[in-house]
Amino acid sequence: MIIVKNNEQLSLMKIAGRITGESLLVARECIRPGISTKHIEEKMRQYIEKCGATPTFLGYGGFPAAACISVNEEVIHGIPSEKKILSEGDIVKIDVGARYRGYTGDSAKTFAVGKASEEAMKLISFTEGSFFEAMKVCRAGFRIGDIGAAVENFVISNGFSVVRDYVGHGVGQELHEEPEIPNFGRGGHGARLYPGMTLAIEPMVNAGTHNVKVLKDRWTVVTLDGRLSAHYEHTVCVTDSDPVLLTDVK
Repeated sequence: MIIVKNNEQLSLMKIAGRITGESLLVARECIRPGISTKHIEEKMRQYIEKCGATPTFLGYGGFPAAACISVNEEVIHGIPSEKKILSEGDIVKIDVGARYRGYTGDSAKTFAVGKASEEAMKLISFTEGSFFEAMKVCRAGFRIGDIGAAVENFVISNGFSVVRDYVGHGVGQELHEEPEIPNFGRGGHGARLYPGMTLAIEPMVNAGTHNVKVLKDRWTVVTLDGRLSAHYEHTVCVTDSDPVLLTDVK
């Protein structure tokens, strides 16, 4: 069942979204060569808790950290570790959620560590760009398939591929609510969008093949060919006009 939020619920989601977005700003300030992914996660967790929220991901399905931090060919669900040290030229994906008074935000960004390759920077840019292509059809009256088609068409036209095994989703009191939101699809198909729907739209884009696999830790997803992957996500509220990005902070 797709849950449409009322004004009171949306007010709480805005707070959860702001805290989520701000925790990514904390992460951005930490990123540099020589820093462990665990250090970044700890700083994010401290910030979320200081704001009176709780890390949505911590313990979710058994996940052992407050944020997923995935490096280079790791697509999503990377487990922060003291042994995982960032190096010049890496790209790092950070996915995080903050729960506030029963509602959660969900957001992800990809950051370059120092000076990354031209391919890496293009991948990061076009992944973000595909999200904003999707925003053009994230309006009341369009359909879920329109979102996926917008992402896929933009990504493929720029020489990259979209991950098909993992998708976006509704978000609210639960981290994962209906509907699923693939980053591929056919325009004009799928559930219709209505004002008050809150969606986690999250293009996951690979430099090479779209195929992925899960590592032995049963969490970390990597590209099958070992090439780079990028991730970009916001929690979005559908309205009668322009969509509102609940996790967007400056």
